[in-house]
Amino acid sequence: MTKHFVRELEKLKKKILSLGALVEERVYLAIKGIESKDPDLATRIIRSDYEIDETEVEIEEECLKVLALYQPVAIDLRFIVAVIKINNDLERIGDEAVNIAERIQSMAKYPNISFHFDYTEMAEIAAAMLKQSLDALVNLDIDTAFRVITMDDDVDNIQGNAYLQIKQAMREHPQEMTYLINLYLISRHLERVADHATNIAEEVIYLIEGEIVRHGKYL
Repeated sequence: MTKHFVRELEKLKKKILSLGALVEERVYLAIKGIESKDPDLATRIIRSDYEIDETEVEIEEECLKVLALYQPVAIDLRFIVAVIKINNDLERIGDEAVNIAERIQSMAKYPNISFHFDYTEMAEIAAAMLKQSLDALVNLDIDTAFRVITMDDDVDNIQGNAYLQIKQAMREHPQEMTYLINLYLISRHLERVADHATNIAEEVIYLIEGEIVRHGKYL
């Protein structure tokens, strides 16, 4: 393995972790926006999405260049494949932060609403899953990666509870339908953040063990 190839791999690792930090920040801001219903904060999230998109493209191009130039094998090949997939998941998480911001913008138009759903726990778990999946990547920590996977059920359960409560609220307050639909969609976006964090954890396991654990294979 040449020194130049090693440098390219290190550069890829730094870039994917930099993207991860950027996405984490957007998720944090989106969660803050859920609590505050601040349309200005939502606009900030939406307008800055180009940074994530541009970085995602740069990382993919860099991965393809390394594949073409060095034709890596074994764990080096697994690393690049994992980076490509994690890169895509991070970009999608950034999209979910934008989706939440759009829901916030719509909900801010309805200040006097009788029903509220507290997303604090769901948001905290989803954000923790993202952070821990990236920590697992940094440290090549398979135990943390598996822990992220097990946390996904908690998010799914809260999302199901949100659905039932909001559906009941729609029956009782049909005049607030637009607001309630957006409120429910927030649960879907948070659930997708958790799903993508799970995907990242699964790719870390693949990187470490060479074992594909999608579709419940780890159970």
